[in-house]
Amino acid sequence: MRRIVAGIRPGMGLVWALLGVSACTQPPPAVSPAPPPASSAPSAPAPAPPLRQLVWREAAAQGALPLQVQQAAQEAQERGQRLLVYVGASWCEPCRYFHDAALRGELDGLLGPLTVLAYDADRDGDRLAAAGYQSKMIPLLAVPAPDGRCSGKLLQGSIKGPGAVADLVPRVRQLLGSP
Repeated sequence: MRRIVAGIRPGMGLVWALLGVSACTQPPPAVSPAPPPASSAPSAPAPAPPLRQLVWREAAAQGALPLQVQQAAQEAQERGQRLLVYVGASWCEPCRYFHDAALRGELDGLLGPLTVLAYDADRDGDRLAAAGYQSKMIPLLAVPAPDGRCSGKLLQGSIKGPGAVADLVPRVRQLLGSP
């Protein structure tokens, strides 16, 4: 090795050094990724999530209840939906089953295009009573009048347990005039 280095002319050492440095600054050659393993069945695109026909909307804790209902009814109408006022409570077993089924989308397609405006019986009791949304049992589901007050078309109560949704759905359909 000494002999070779000693035999290099003074200017050639600089050339070899520059060539060595320039080789280090170039990026490594691109490696194309391996193709994915062949599968026997072509992959289908993931299905689009179903459109929500039921919109669950929690009502504001304050403000004029009839005005809230009127505004919600207007917004529902703009979306091509009907409005249903719901009164429930966290301690009410049928209420929880119905509420959870609605949020999971299990009621979509069963009740038609619908917005549910949800009130809490404990928090909103006085406002609900003043607007005519009162009952002896909950859940209460009511069709509002154009002025935002209760129209008198309502249903109240349900069975306890997981059968609450199956009990409520046909009654809500009848309340809404759906087949």
